[in-house]
Amino acid sequence: MEHSELIDATVQFVRETLKNAEGGHDWWHIQRVWTNAKLIAQTEKADLLTIELAALLHDIADSKFHNGDEEIGPRTAGNYLQSIQVDAAVIEHVQQIIRHMSFKSSFDKPSFHSPELAIVQDADRLDAIGAIGIARAFTYGGFKGRELYNPEIEPNLNMSKEEYKNTSAPTINHFYEKLLLLKDKMNTPTGKKLAQQRHNFMETYLNQFYNECGMIN
Repeated sequence: MEHSELIDATVQFVRETLKNAEGGHDWWHIQRVWTNAKLIAQTEKADLLTIELAALLHDIADSKFHNGDEEIGPRTAGNYLQSIQVDAAVIEHVQQIIRHMSFKSSFDKPSFHSPELAIVQDADRLDAIGAIGIARAFTYGGFKGRELYNPEIEPNLNMSKEEYKNTSAPTINHFYEKLLLLKDKMNTPTGKKLAQQRHNFMETYLNQFYNECGMIN
């Protein structure tokens, strides 16, 4: 298949697979990450096919919805890409990106890096912050039955990977435990520029949130 045919087939596969997904990890999340990745790739030297396939497949089987199995995503993506006869080296690269791009992977010592990973990771992190990031955080918090906010539960700024994966803290805590940290974890100049504006919006939102709670942050 040509590049465009591979992408079209993958879009169809992802849309069908995620048609009943949780709202923050559905097709529309994938589409935004795909769009962000292509935007960032315009100013970076990297393989566009690998970037697009990884962006499209990065949440095809998210471990948080599969009992914490961190290999189900790379495995599902690999099986699909083999079925449409993608080159083995590209498949391995896509799997490595999926394996290493999540925030929880940052708790581990880095064992893989590529320009393509940097781009897709930035694209995914952009969708975790700003107005959309706020909406996704509360959507997932509701899905998990978490409190919106509880001033008696302080954010844990020194979590281990296992604590992060298993937390049931209020959604507002997630801003301090992840979302507000992402701006300084961006890899590319374009990613950093886009992240700054979204970060500023989250800070404005939090100030408004605390004002409406009658509290001073």
